[in-house]
Amino acid sequence: MVRAKVPPTVRQRRLGAELRRLREHADLSVTRAGELFGVPQSRISNIEAGSYAVSADRVRALARLYECSDDVLIQALAAMTGGRTRGWWDEYRALLPTEMVEVAEYEHEATELKVAVLVAMPGLLQCPEHVRAAYNQNVPALRPFEIEHCTAFRIRRQGVLHRESPLPYTAIIHEAALRMGIGGADVVRTQLRHLMDMGEHEHITIQVIPFGQADFPAAGGQPITYACGPVPQLDTVLLDTDHGCRAHHAEDDLVRYREVLDHMRRCALDPAESRNFIHKIAKDL
Repeated sequence: MVRAKVPPTVRQRRLGAELRRLREHADLSVTRAGELFGVPQSRISNIEAGSYAVSADRVRALARLYECSDDVLIQALAAMTGGRTRGWWDEYRALLPTEMVEVAEYEHEATELKVAVLVAMPGLLQCPEHVRAAYNQNVPALRPFEIEHCTAFRIRRQGVLHRESPLPYTAIIHEAALRMGIGGADVVRTQLRHLMDMGEHEHITIQVIPFGQADFPAAGGQPITYACGPVPQLDTVLLDTDHGCRAHHAEDDLVRYREVLDHMRRCALDPAESRNFIHKIAKDL
């Protein structure tokens, strides 16, 4: 029996993409890079696709070949090497869309997460009642077992906020998301109380943009997740779209969304004011 090929991880693909970026910056073709490195062209292509495991020493050697002088970046790239380690999210690959599954891997690999939402509650801050109610309202409708798979997966993703070394997490939430009414008043109250409880953790910052604050960049309205890497060059922007989550790590995209998030944060209430704001909405329901 032929064993199915294991797809490259998010980390392996990103390492390959960064090595390709260094090669292109050095103005070397794949063929020429292979000649200089003493390997077939296909080996360079497979490394850049993330489908060929490469050692830390080889990453450093490739960086020297590409005349990269950023030692901090080179060390960060070398630390991304190693064999493919299965994560808990791999259990869901046959059950859920790839883009959905890989969000958990991006979150796991991040050193910090910054999220901004306008009409949807941040996934890592949703209580179980809200998660299930949201999937019950999905269009097209999900079958009961699909709702359970999706709900279990989202709740499990939240483990990055509760592990021994929890992930620093900032959520900028527009008032519209707090008032969407998903699941009815009881679920909304439970969700808002959950937000207030989560905001009590030192590693979690929640800020609210109230209605009437016109000077904020909507950025197209899609939820933004900014996943920080070990160095800024290895950051990733995840954008939720109607066609799934899309990852962006071009330098221009990173600069743009850093500015967008910084602007949104300045437009938001501070954490204490935000907690009081959320409490008032919950009390008025």
